[in-house]
Parts: sequence; structure tokens; C-alpha cells
Amino acid sequence: MRRLRPKPGGRRQHFCADKGYDYADTRELLERRGYTPHIRSRGEEAIDLRNHPRKRARRWVVERSHSWLNRFRRLLIRWEKKADNYEAMLHFACAIITWKSAGVFG
Repeated sequence: MRRLRPKPGGRRQHFCADKGYDYADTRELLERRGYTPHIRSRGEEAIDLRNHPRKRARRWVVERSHSWLNRFRRLLIRWEKKADNYEAMLHFACAIITWKSAGVFG
């Protein structure tokens, strides 16, 4: 089933962003374009962590994974010209990372 784009003046679209977008100009632009901004203010996360110490941010999982993949120089500096070869090396690196994190062999 094909979805149609919402009509301008119909239901408002939502824009979710982190505190890097917390500027008055950005909020004003989003309002003019018909978006409802959901932007965390600076310092809001620190207050939440003080109030709920067990609540942890999960966004660093992606950055951590990219850091692990960047340790493989062959992926960091793309030597392969064919996409299939690059994808194979990517799968191989993910397998090595998984194998090491499992801790089965020491």
C-alpha cells in the first residue's frame, strides 16, 4: 500500500534531535516549516542522570561499534575497489569483533 505525503496545513510533522540543534534559529525555522521540534536542551541530560542514576544513554553504542571497526585499517582506508570485497572484509571484521567479545578462548 502506497502512503501519500501529508498535505501542508494538515497534521504536523515531528522533528526529533539532540542538543546540537538547540538554537533559537533552528527552532524558529522548524516552526515556520510546520514541524513540531522535540529537541533536548543543553544540561537537560545531566539533570535526568542525577534524578535517575540507573537510566543510561544508549546512543554511544553506534559510536563504539564504529570505533571498533576503525581499528581494522583495511576498512578505515578502503583499499578494495569492488563493493563485494569491501563488504566481505566488513563481515570478517564483525566476526572477529564478535569472537573476541565472546571471550570463549581467553
